[in-house]
Amino acid sequence: MSNPNSLTIKGAVLERSGENPPYAKSQPLTISKLVLTEPGEGEVLVRIRAAGLCHSDLSVVNNNRPRPLPMLLGHESAGIIEAIGPGVLDFEVGDHVVMTFLPRCGNCSGCATNGKMPCEEGTKSNTAGTLLNGTRHLTRDGEVIQHHLGVSGFATHAVVSQHSIVKIGKDVPADIAAIFGCAILTGGGAIINEVKPGPEDTIAVIGLGGVGMSAIITAAALGVKEIVGIDMQKDKLMKATELGATSSMTPIEAEQSGKRFSAVVEAAGHPKALETAFRITAPGGLTVTVGLPAPGSSIEIDPLVMTAEARRVHGSYLGSSVPAKDIPIYEKLWREGKLNAEGLISSHIKLEEINEAMDKLADGTVIRQIIEFD
Repeated sequence: MSNPNSLTIKGAVLERSGENPPYAKSQPLTISKLVLTEPGEGEVLVRIRAAGLCHSDLSVVNNNRPRPLPMLLGHESAGIIEAIGPGVLDFEVGDHVVMTFLPRCGNCSGCATNGKMPCEEGTKSNTAGTLLNGTRHLTRDGEVIQHHLGVSGFATHAVVSQHSIVKIGKDVPADIAAIFGCAILTGGGAIINEVKPGPEDTIAVIGLGGVGMSAIITAAALGVKEIVGIDMQKDKLMKATELGATSSMTPIEAEQSGKRFSAVVEAAGHPKALETAFRITAPGGLTVTVGLPAPGSSIEIDPLVMTAEARRVHGSYLGSSVPAKDIPIYEKLWREGKLNAEGLISSHIKLEEINEAMDKLADGTVIRQIIEFD
């Protein structure tokens, strides 16, 4: 403790975005000692136990998603509440929680859509690098450090809004709890909130990273009869079948096969992937995009097909989820042995290995790398 109202923590701070890879060489992230002030109104202090590396983190590193810097990265995390601020409801010290990267104020027009639209206030605070109420709690040698998506989970501790956390069973392993907060919430949400599959539906998933694989395991948990994984990397195609896909193929093979699906989830975050997803969606079917391409990207689709085939294309941010409602669904499926969340984890790493881990994420050779703090 530097004073009674603050805590000295260790975290991974992004100093510069848009650096040339390999990041192991350019070192855009540094491991720093930071001062974290105590939680304020409606906030809690969480000791982080595990944090997952996600493409949303990489998008800030490579500057596809410009953010104010320096910033303590990380948004897919889980931990234990160690202190609560005034006005906190429904949480207490000792609770195990999952952190989610879009706080929901519960009062705006976005929150009134039951997950369809992001929270307006949460979006503003995420863009500004603050917590939901506009506060910042991080400094380094007197310099203000920005918060990442209301979480900043690549650290030993975090102060977050009570609207950025969801309580979870104390027996759920920390690495599993962490990926509930982003990968599964987003990919699984595309299935349960958008596709809403019936027993006869056929589903294809394009882009087999953490989010795409989460869509695969969720569809499998729900008993979908045909699930096809689509990716350019052969090892990911093999992994998809291990996780519950009934078959797998490359994008070229998918288009050449002539097969079309009642629902296609695009999780690659690339405009060409979304075009492929649209082309392989069946008449009357649904194309769901949860991927985040670079700003300014565009696609070409045939508008005649949209009308003549009664097609639907849905954008889905965070899987159209309300975390407090949806995370318990995944926890239940996991407890029943239906949701293979363990299969998403590629490796466990140390915080000090984060630049090298970003290289692996950029190469597409991993699904989820988990930083362990315990």
